[in-house]
Parts: sequence; C-alpha cells; structure tokens
Amino acid sequence: MAGRIVLLGATGYTGRLVAHELVARDARPVLAARSRERLDDLARELHEASGAEPETAVADVAEPRTVRALVERGDVLVSTVGPFTRRGGPAVRAAVDAGAVYLDSTGEAAFVREVFEQHGPRARENGATLLTAFGYDWVPGNLAGVLALRAAGADATRLSVGYFGLGGGGTSAGTRTTATAALLDPSYAWRDGRLRAERLGARVVTFDVGGRRVRGISAGGSEPFALPRLAPALRDLDVVVGSSSPAVHLVPAATALLTGALRLPVLGARLREAVEARSAGPSGAGPDATRRASTRSHVVADARDRRGRLLHRVRLDGPDPYDLTARFLAAAAVRAVQQGVRDVGALGPVEAFGLDALRGIVTDAGVVVR
Repeated sequence: MAGRIVLLGATGYTGRLVAHELVARDARPVLAARSRERLDDLARELHEASGAEPETAVADVAEPRTVRALVERGDVLVSTVGPFTRRGGPAVRAAVDAGAVYLDSTGEAAFVREVFEQHGPRARENGATLLTAFGYDWVPGNLAGVLALRAAGADATRLSVGYFGLGGGGTSAGTRTTATAALLDPSYAWRDGRLRAERLGARVVTFDVGGRRVRGISAGGSEPFALPRLAPALRDLDVVVGSSSPAVHLVPAATALLTGALRLPVLGARLREAVEARSAGPSGAGPDATRRASTRSHVVADARDRRGRLLHRVRLDGPDPYDLTARFLAAAAVRAVQQGVRDVGALGPVEAFGLDALRGIVTDAGVVVR
C-alpha cells in the first residue's frame, strides 16, 4: 500500500501553491498547519477548484510531537515552514524518526548544511530519505550543473551555477523574512575540492545570459553537497543569485561589515532578536497568479577546465520561481510515494531520482533546457 503525502505549512503562501499542484496531479494530500480555521478554508478552496476532499490535521512546529504524529514509514512529508533554520527542525526530525521521505522548500544555506551533515547520517541508519531545497532553490542548478559537467567531459574541474529572474512579480512575505534571516547565518562554498565556510555574498560573479552580462552574489545551495558526489574531479563550484542592483559590487563589503557586527555581543544580539521577531509573523501573502505570470526564471551552468576555459554551458528557461517550486515539490512527492526513491540518507535531486527522471520533473514544470 502506497504511503500518504503530508503537506506541512499548507496554509502559507508556498504551501497553498503546493496543495493546488498536488490535487491537480490527483494526489490527496494530508494538509497540516497550525490554524484549524485556515485549514478548513483551504480544504473548501481545493474542493471548489477540483472536487478534492483532502484530509486535514492541526500541527505546530512549536510542539514537535504534533508534527511527529503526522508521518509514518512509507509517507512523504513536504515542509514549507520557514525560516527553516529557526522552524524547520521538527519536520526533518519527524521524517527521520519515521523512516519517511522528506522534501522541503528551503533556500537557506545553513539549513541545507544541517540536513546533509547532521540529519543525513541518522536518516541513512533509519531508512529515511531527505531531499532538502527541492524548489527553485536549488533543483534547477543541480540539473543544469550535471548536464554541463557530463557534456564537458573529464577536463571539467570548475562549475558556476547562476540563478537569474526577469520581470516584476515580486516576492512573498515568507521569502523576505527568510532572506533577512539568511544574512545572519553562515554559508559555504566548494573550494579546492572541499567544503569551506564562506559568508553569503562574499563574491560577485558575472555570467552571460542570452548575450547580456549579468552579475550575482555567491550563495550556498545544495549543489556544493550534491554535485561533487557525482563529479569527483570538481575542484571549484560557485552558486550565484543574480542581482539587478547597480550597487551589487558593494555586497561583499556590506556582508563583511554585517558579519563583523554579529560578533559584537550587544549589537549581534539585537540584530538576531529583530530577525526572530519578524519570522514569527504569518507568511500567507505573496504575488498573485497575474504577477507571477510576468516573471521568468533563468538558470545557467558553465563548466570550465582548470585554466578557466569554458567547455560547456547549459541554460534553463522557465516560469516564475514560486510556480516552479510548487510544481517541483508536488511532482517529486507524487513520484516518491508512487515509485519510491533510489537511496536513503540526505540526497541531491539527481541522486534521489536519477538524471532522466529529474529532467522530466523539471521540464514538465515548464522549463526548457537549452
């Protein structure tokens, strides 16, 4: 008997999008959130839209036992509850304890590292599979990176993956809160064949996207954990988030100053308190369908040799990042519950489903591989 898909954080902005994508795939998820009233509203909304009658359950990450009660072995737990470094732990621990498959929508480098390094070994022991950051952050870069490295061949030792958006769709309240929180947390990069600590925005990297030179700042991502496993010759890997700001070149200095300020006892404590207060609020607001339709996403992966010579470039063009996140999570959850995953432990997207299946998940979401 196939397990269930449990969607935690179903009434938040991203959670609602995922819920609609799941029922569009004829899945019948268990909707979980902390507000009974909002759960009932969402269940009615889904019923009116598709005739679905989803099960609901009240659960709050502030009471971890209520999250643990949601999931059993064979289930797939999808979490959209962020900021994940502050609120994501109960869900991933529940999945590990149950021996379930876990997916989340995080883009936070510190949480990705926590999942791979802290929860991954125990997940492997208990037969659980952890697929963190299975949204626009950072699935497309994993696919583009593997495609570029395989096409480039044995000489590829360097990889740069850039995420760029065009249009004015805007961001959700949850994204803005998470982005603020991420500034306070440590990040990392793959350098000289190993993972090294590095602050967010330590470097500015330039890409060619459709004949235009665009810039972005260095970030963490799941690529530094997942891709070196698949390409042992990889020495350096940049994950970059694009920025249209004319002042992007100032970001490394600004993040260096922030890192220094966080080390000061009083100022650092006040900065963290401000972020914690902001993260406690509701996260249901975000761009509507019309605004999302005005946004396009572009992900570029450049594979280079040790001298920096470009060997192969892969570009993925797709719709709005929020729509992609919802479609990726829904498709992966359905596939996991129906066909299973390829291994246990903390895995990257290619490790979990295989390259062909992952490419299908991504292209079925509306992404074109170039």
